[in-house]
Amino acid sequence: MSELVDLTATEMSALLRDRRVSAVELVEAHLRRIGEANGRVNAIVTLTAERALEEARRADDDLARGRWRGPLHGLPVAHKDLADTAGVRTTYGSRLFADHVPDRDDPLVRRIREAGGIALGKTNTPEFGTGSHTVNEVFGATRNPYDTSRSAGGSSGGAAAALATRMVALADGSDMGGSLRNPASFCNVAGLRPTPGRVPSRSETAAWFTLSVPGPMARTVADLALFMSAVAGFDPSSPYSVREDGSVFAGPLDLDLSGVRIAYSPDLGGLPVDPETARVTAGAAGVLAGLGAKVEQVDLDLSGADEAFRTYRSWYYALAFGDLPEVGPNVAWNVERGREVTGADLARAERLRTALFHRMGAFFDEHDFLVAPVSQVPPFPVEQPYVTEVAGVAMPDYLAWMRSCYWISVLHAPAMSVPCGFTSGGLPVGVQIVGRPWADFDVLRLGHAFERATGHWRTAPA
Repeated sequence: MSELVDLTATEMSALLRDRRVSAVELVEAHLRRIGEANGRVNAIVTLTAERALEEARRADDDLARGRWRGPLHGLPVAHKDLADTAGVRTTYGSRLFADHVPDRDDPLVRRIREAGGIALGKTNTPEFGTGSHTVNEVFGATRNPYDTSRSAGGSSGGAAAALATRMVALADGSDMGGSLRNPASFCNVAGLRPTPGRVPSRSETAAWFTLSVPGPMARTVADLALFMSAVAGFDPSSPYSVREDGSVFAGPLDLDLSGVRIAYSPDLGGLPVDPETARVTAGAAGVLAGLGAKVEQVDLDLSGADEAFRTYRSWYYALAFGDLPEVGPNVAWNVERGREVTGADLARAERLRTALFHRMGAFFDEHDFLVAPVSQVPPFPVEQPYVTEVAGVAMPDYLAWMRSCYWISVLHAPAMSVPCGFTSGGLPVGVQIVGRPWADFDVLRLGHAFERATGHWRTAPA
């Protein structure tokens, strides 16, 4: 059973299709691992074991009849506790919704189920996904599997920790300012922030808001591609949904890097970066050059990204959560900033973001990819609410230490975290790969080449 959970999702899928393993066996193996590991990391906060076993039996019956539901048939998955799951508790990490049970599925949850995925439960998240450290008043903190005294990151920290400990084969996440990329980096797994609209999301309050996107998390890039082949594609519930079918992600991942133009930025234009993080991510440039890519260190100009992100984020928080009583301090702080936003602020943010979009368009005329750190620090102590200092530089607030991610969020571009190595203390560090808007599959292909050359994902937590 332990050997089954160590397989990649792609390997599990091949065994299922060949009838060499059953969906029930896979679910039972992962439930056993949850029983062994979850108490130490607190990644899965609502377990649906009986429901999962029932779905696994149906999946096996379908296989016996020659019916293959889709790319995720029989694979154990987990849903972030921000995603609505019909009939299953969804708290959003908030005590205001501690007993909330939705009556319909989020579009991403529905697609995963229709593609044959079997949900084992919900993964931990900070309140309403606010912050890159997974802790809340309902379930407490999620701990890093590589050092349980450290943070698993956030806000998809439960998903990342569950993947790293082999409790699930795949997990969905979401990302506004790094909520998917940061925990992937902290937990030595892979995560893709897709181009907005590539994976559909439904919002009752801000349907045109493009900074927050759902996306896949997995242990390998091939598993991310498998996941994307099931969940990407047009959905009328989102007004900016991308019409390209998810089947594009089922294509070959092999990429010849000869002549591929890669811009390497060690600090994304002057951000402080922890020396250990800088050392590990600098190694990525050498690996890619060794694979034949033309790697150039660049002085990146992301001016305007900070103000644009903070203005839009603040506005969104006031809109989405301004009427809720007694929210936690991080949500309350964002709501208050949102109430200060004026029409002139939004106009300036739109001008800044538009100028940045066109400036980066010219940048990607000269470079095929941007490679940079994911987070500015390695995993920090789990009792610490957020990072207050990076490389000796004081952070003005709880958002500032994640600029390496949220500046990229403004670009309307795909960005992935892929395992890059470890600090001298054995803590994971990811590297961020950014591509042109809508070039999600190309980003996966470069990540796959890097992953095969390094194999860092194979180093499991003790």
